[in-house]
Amino acid sequence: MRENLHRFFRAARGVGVHVSPAESIDAMRAVSQVGFSDRAILRDALLLTLAKSQDEKLALGDCFDLFFSQPEPRQEQPEGADQDAPQDPDQSPSSSAASDAGAGSPQQELGPLAQMLLSQERNAIAAAIASAAGAASLSDIRYSTQRGIFSSRILDAMGLQRLRDELDELTASNPALAERLRGALDALREAVRDTVSQGLALYAREEAENLRNDILRNAPLARIERRQVAEMRALIRQIARRLRERYSKPRKRQRRGHLDVRRTLRRNAAWGGVPFLTAWKRKHRDRPKIVALCDVSGSVAQVSGFFLLLIHSLHEVVDDVRSFAFSSHLIEVSEILEAKSPEEAMAEIMSKVGFGSSDYGSSLVDFEKEFMSTLTPQTTVIVLGDARSNNLDPRADILRRISERSKRLVWLNPEGRLAWGFGDSEMPRYATFCSVVRQCATAQQLERAVSDIVATYQ
Repeated sequence: MRENLHRFFRAARGVGVHVSPAESIDAMRAVSQVGFSDRAILRDALLLTLAKSQDEKLALGDCFDLFFSQPEPRQEQPEGADQDAPQDPDQSPSSSAASDAGAGSPQQELGPLAQMLLSQERNAIAAAIASAAGAASLSDIRYSTQRGIFSSRILDAMGLQRLRDELDELTASNPALAERLRGALDALREAVRDTVSQGLALYAREEAENLRNDILRNAPLARIERRQVAEMRALIRQIARRLRERYSKPRKRQRRGHLDVRRTLRRNAAWGGVPFLTAWKRKHRDRPKIVALCDVSGSVAQVSGFFLLLIHSLHEVVDDVRSFAFSSHLIEVSEILEAKSPEEAMAEIMSKVGFGSSDYGSSLVDFEKEFMSTLTPQTTVIVLGDARSNNLDPRADILRRISERSKRLVWLNPEGRLAWGFGDSEMPRYATFCSVVRQCATAQQLERAVSDIVATYQ
């Protein structure tokens, strides 16, 4: 029971259900009370002790149904047999096998696997497969390419080598019995393959998701296929959640600073210098502010959408975030992003200002006229764009004034560095006034860039 539950907890984690050690102990105590005999009660007990939300309840229920469903071995019919013909109830497979096992029958000398296959006892075969799967560590399967390896391990654990030797002997001495045994072995192979497929669905889901996420992390954001957009948005939300968990936790010790030895000694002069009262050097921390300017023209619109989703998911870390989008002109989109779902917000932003021809000079003029007052010496300005202004006036002078009024000016460019400065790219001119200039073409690069920016406020 304990091994089965441990494997189930592992499968549950694979479908996204967080199972802590304390929760697993509670679940095992509940199962020890209700037992394994009634699957409906067992299912309810596990869902009540492990699921913390409706989504986890649904995922855990599907996982339970898959985990406790055993593939049934297929029943092989002899060639030419009429499947619709009535059978004599007295001639069941078990009774037939028993009659063949009479005095002088070669079946008496066969191994346990051969006798079990010839008897066609479904429950016994299913139990033997489950036991062999445990011996073969099926819960360690991770990739679909391991199906054959684990199928071979399970069959070997059931005694396949001895069965092959017996088949060679029976082929010469009793061809009819050998043919029956081969048919039963084919059915067993199918049942084992089904068991391995079940194990792959249970235990490899987390590994497959991690592998898919690793591939997405390093995929160029500008070339994400339409079918991958939803997965990429989910990955960006995971990145935002991880950054929040990393940087939003209070660091009381760091805020307190180091011990102030002089003040501590002065405070405790009355006690002979024994430090009953301590004094600490206070660290002054600027109140963080982020202003994000995102190019949503046709060439970089998709990258900007992911960036805006990430930057506004960090509101628990940064006190003040204001976001702006532009192509040929600039508008503020902070309220849109905060009030609507990501899909609705992106659609509204694109309908207002997206997919146009980029004009950095005109957009910087709009920002200077209406929003320059938002910048303070505590503000970090982040610009996401390819710096391609269609050979129009780039107005680098405005960017210089933005840099002078703010704490830092960070430019994230989704293009490769080799393209900077060629054609209508104004990146070398803009880079002169930037504190940091980084290539930001993938989700991994985007995560590192935002993480570095937020870390400076900690």
